[in-house]
Amino acid sequence: MLMKLILLHIMALSVMPMAYANSLDTTYKLGAGDRVQISVYGEAELSINDLYISTSGRFDYPYLGQLTALNKTPEQLRKEITKGLEQGYLIDPKVRVSVIGFRSFYVNGEVKKPGGYEYQPGLTVDKAIALAGGFTDRAARNKVYVTKAGNGDTKVKVRLSTKISPGDILVIEESFF
Repeated sequence: MLMKLILLHIMALSVMPMAYANSLDTTYKLGAGDRVQISVYGEAELSINDLYISTSGRFDYPYLGQLTALNKTPEQLRKEITKGLEQGYLIDPKVRVSVIGFRSFYVNGEVKKPGGYEYQPGLTVDKAIALAGGFTDRAARNKVYVTKAGNGDTKVKVRLSTKISPGDILVIEESFF
């Protein structure tokens, strides 16, 4: 029965991130490992179907040269591209920037399949643990910690209902009894 529940969680979370593009938190900042789609209506040569954000966050864009996506919201990037294209290239360009794949989060410690997993919007600690195969028999279910991306080595104890973000590292400690 437990395996069926875990399988259902995994199947539910495997829906393409594209389905979440319109409901994406407007404060979401792009980071290394994210994948975006840039579309310019009626201008196929200016559209990029699958842009992987590198650790530098920079990419070459037609007519505008090198742009930086790192630490910008998709809306900020859309506005930057729109403004650049309006300056001598297109009249009223219709630009859309959508996140089509999120950078990984990590689950370590006492889970059956520790490692990195692709983030999905709305992901909580309990769902992340389900993706990692569930707790091992030795897991301390009340000792679950998260290190937030960009927050150094600061570990914070969390509840299973806590939402996680891309780049977060979950650690499930071992129970000694």
